[in-house]
Amino acid sequence: MATETTELTVSPNLAGVPRVDFVEDVDDFMKKPENDAAETVLKRQEELHNKFKFMEYNLNLKKTRLKNQIPDIKSSLDIVKHLMIKKDNTEPMNTSFLLSDNVYAKAVIPPTDKVCLWLGANVMLEYEISEADDVLMKNLDAAKKSLVQVEDDLLYIRDQMTTLEVNMARVYNWDVKRRQAEKSNKS
Repeated sequence: MATETTELTVSPNLAGVPRVDFVEDVDDFMKKPENDAAETVLKRQEELHNKFKFMEYNLNLKKTRLKNQIPDIKSSLDIVKHLMIKKDNTEPMNTSFLLSDNVYAKAVIPPTDKVCLWLGANVMLEYEISEADDVLMKNLDAAKKSLVQVEDDLLYIRDQMTTLEVNMARVYNWDVKRRQAEKSNKS
């Protein structure tokens, strides 16, 4: 059900993101004391629109980062699982690993029960293979959940932006009609 104000309330699913209500009756809305002129209302709405665009931009960056991070975690998880299978083998394993874009190096890996994981921020830790598997599984689950939440947040922000844009158009059109009526009354 639509309400008649654009008072901002905080959404339960997005901390601190204002909720925009649809302006059903522009005349009633413009009679409120805080809405003294259409220009000030439009300016306030434009500022909020810019905030939404900023939030959307940041969420899109986070979404891109997560979409790149998930395949990396899966790849590390596959390698750890392969090492778990090979750890009881007495023969060393020959492999190639990525040094940088399109540059690979050959390596001989002796059987091991430890693995080093790059955690980011210039931090690498050594884990038992089973511990590394647990850490990577937790990281993968967290990244997937975070990606779902970011996508939900983006949908919410886009809905709020659409409602705000419609409200802005309604206030603008109301102001144009008001000015035309004033002009015709003066003639």
